[in-house]
Amino acid sequence: MSLVKLTIKGISYSQTQNGAYALILNEVDGDRKLPIVIGAFEAQSIAIALEKEIKPPRPLTHDLFKSFADRFDIVIKQVIIHKLVDGVFYSSIICERDKIEEIIDARTSDAIALALRFQAPIFTYKNILDKAGVFLNATSNDLEGNNPLDISDQSEPYISGHENEEKNSGFAKFSLIELHEQLEGAVQDEDYEKAVRIRDEISKREVG
Repeated sequence: MSLVKLTIKGISYSQTQNGAYALILNEVDGDRKLPIVIGAFEAQSIAIALEKEIKPPRPLTHDLFKSFADRFDIVIKQVIIHKLVDGVFYSSIICERDKIEEIIDARTSDAIALALRFQAPIFTYKNILDKAGVFLNATSNDLEGNNPLDISDQSEPYISGHENEEKNSGFAKFSLIELHEQLEGAVQDEDYEKAVRIRDEISKREVG
């Protein structure tokens, strides 16, 4: 079976499952997207790995795993989403130590969070993408947050959704200097959801 390389397109808040997020993976040499429902903690960990400005004062679980692996010269070479059963994706982490390769079973959300930290490629099999891949066409109306799987065309990953738009509106009254101060405070308090929303407000203003 042929492998298909994937990249992370974004993370969208789920309107249908409380506390859940949809991780959207993008086919590198095609237009299909692979949406995977993940939990809030995993979404936070993936978002932090994608963000360059947010540095946790203490390591998260996936950061700890990375430090542990580095200490013992373990490298993650790639992640493969290898099975889909009853809507559940199964993944394998391909590791290497002393030129010996090992395959470790993992939840897909954990595998991707680690792949980001090791800068390892993410793959799935063509038959899985044929079965679960979708075409998501984002329009200005879509991005109102009515569809939890809507992803914009921006190149930077993000967490989006109607709920976050409402929360972000509370930061509109602050200046950029105040927002940067609040961003630093949120990171120190380890309130990463708030930190991502503040960062989104800062990015929106700097782009505008």
